[in-house]
Order: sequence, then C-alpha cells, then structure tokens
Amino acid sequence: MAEEAFESEDRTEPATPRRLEEARERGHVARSNDLNGALVLLAALLTMNFFGDRFLDGLTLLARGAFGNLDALDISADTVTPRTAAVLWILVRALGPLFVAVVAVALAANWAQVGFLFTGEPLSPNLARLNPLSGLKRLFSARSAARLVQDFLKLAVIGTVLGWTLTRSFDEILSLPSLPAPKIAAALADLGFTLAIRAAAALVVLGLLDLGFQRWQYGRDLRMSKQEVKEELKRLEGNPRIRERRRAIQRQIATQRMMAAVPKAAVVVTNPTHFAVALAYDEKMAAPKIVAKGADLIAEKIREIAHEHDVPIVERAPLARELFKCEVGKEIPAKMYEAVAEILAYVYSLKSRAA
Repeated sequence: MAEEAFESEDRTEPATPRRLEEARERGHVARSNDLNGALVLLAALLTMNFFGDRFLDGLTLLARGAFGNLDALDISADTVTPRTAAVLWILVRALGPLFVAVVAVALAANWAQVGFLFTGEPLSPNLARLNPLSGLKRLFSARSAARLVQDFLKLAVIGTVLGWTLTRSFDEILSLPSLPAPKIAAALADLGFTLAIRAAAALVVLGLLDLGFQRWQYGRDLRMSKQEVKEELKRLEGNPRIRERRRAIQRQIATQRMMAAVPKAAVVVTNPTHFAVALAYDEKMAAPKIVAKGADLIAEKIREIAHEHDVPIVERAPLARELFKCEVGKEIPAKMYEAVAEILAYVYSLKSRAA
C-alpha cells in the first residue's frame, strides 16, 4: 500500500496524447454506464407513453387471438408457421417503436461519451482477473468505496423524488376509492408514469454527475511521472543524437541549396564580413527576393561564390543586418524597397558601363 501511495504521488503529470490513444485502443475510456441506463429508461418511458395505444392494441389483439377461441384452435404442422408469423408481426408492430428508440438512444449516448470505438481488447481472456487477491483488493479499494457511496446517494435521491411526488399527490390518492374503477386505473397509471419519469430524470442528473466523476478518475488513473513523460517523448522523437544528426543534415542541405542560388543572384549585400545576403530580381518578380543569407563562415562562402561568378558585391552594413533578419525564399519587406532599388540601379549602371 505504501508503494502504491508513493507511485500515485509520483505521477503528477497529465497523460500525453499517445498514452490516451493507447488506453483508447485497449478499450479503456471514460464513460458512465449509469448515464446510459438512465437515458435508455427515459427513452423507453417516453416511447411507451407516446405509442401506448399501439402497444395496448397489439397486446389486446394478441390475447384475443390466443385465448378467444381455444375450443376451435387448430394446431397442426400446416398452421404452426402462419400462426407464428402472425404473432411475431403483432409483436413487431406493438414493440417495434420501443425497440428502435431504446437501441437508438443507447448508441447515441455511448457515441456522445466516447465517440466511435470498436475494439475486442476487453473481451480477450485475462488470467489476472481470476486472481482472488486482486479481487479482494478491488473489493476493498477506494474506488469500491466511492461506488458504494454513489449507490447510496442514488437511492437517497430517487427515494426523495418519489416521496416528494407521493406527498404532493396524497389528496388524490385518498380520493381514489370514491371513483369508478376505470378512473382509478387511469389515475394510478398517470401517477405511476409521473413517478417513473421523475425517477428517470433524477437518474439522468446523477448519470451526468457520474460522467464527470468518471472523467476525473480516468485522468487520474492515466497520470504519468516526469520520467515516463521523458521516456515517451524520447521514444516518439527518437534518440537525441540521431535527432541532432538529422537536423544537421537538414541544415547542410538548406545551405547547399542556398549556395546553388548565389550565382543567379543580382547582387550580394554585405556587412562587410559578418553578414552576406544574396538578392535575386527580374521583371517577373513583384519585388526582390532573398535567395541566400549567412553569417561569418557562410557569409564568406557566399562572397567567394559571388566573386567566382561575377555577382556584384555591395557593402551596406545597416541594410545587410535588416535583410539578414528576413526569411530565405521570401520577398523583401516594403520598407526596404527604396534602399534595395538604389543598390540595384547602381549595379545595373555598372553592368551597362562594363558592356
């Protein structure tokens, strides 16, 4: 027990998305069976109240067919099949709406709580469940105590609702003996339906509270320690050395791509040694574009490639620092249009003189 308490205190981090996904794949989700049962009961009561006439007519027709002419009943191999089909059809017509409503509400309530989930993991055999020691631990655990408290609370709430309803109808109940038999039956049916509806509504409220408790308990059960979170992140992202190696390769590929774009640049703006930014521009572009940039060694490499391919190099320290803040492959900001335009005009004038 001390070890369990220590582990519970150590697990202070909320479950990661991967842990939640694994629990869902095992069929471990947060849902309230009490809420499902209460909604199904409420749907059944409302359906029976709405389709009560059809239900009673079907049962009356079935009773008349079964007991109305017992003396003339002919049961043989030729009549069993059609009589059975007729009885089934009467039951389907009478109980069909009730069956459809109950199934639809049960599926909708389950979907609203956990979404679409289909897994056979809970049905797989688990010998650990047959261990009597584990069963005793579950029987005397805090979860069982909480469940017992919930059951007592449920009985208390339902008893209060039913008692309150009967108290408000006490005068009507006392006046029933003075009424004719049909009116007594109708009054008792109305009272019974009122009691059932209010009890079902109370169960729905308790089910919603139980759903909140189940979700809280679910999050508590799946909590992780800081070490487990680190191990899971390491497992998902891979070894840190491999990850750093991958990033280094990506940086190398990006640098090679930039260097390949320098010979096609219109000008290289420098700082003069710390920064170097290569700009490309033609008539199809809306504005000059940054095709390469670098600091220190990369800046030196950009200047070397520019010298080799006769790309003009212009020293503008403040402009080079501002351009270095921009992203490669993007057009320059509008606030730099004028300064870059002057440089491009200067470069084009040099080219025309050389020509």
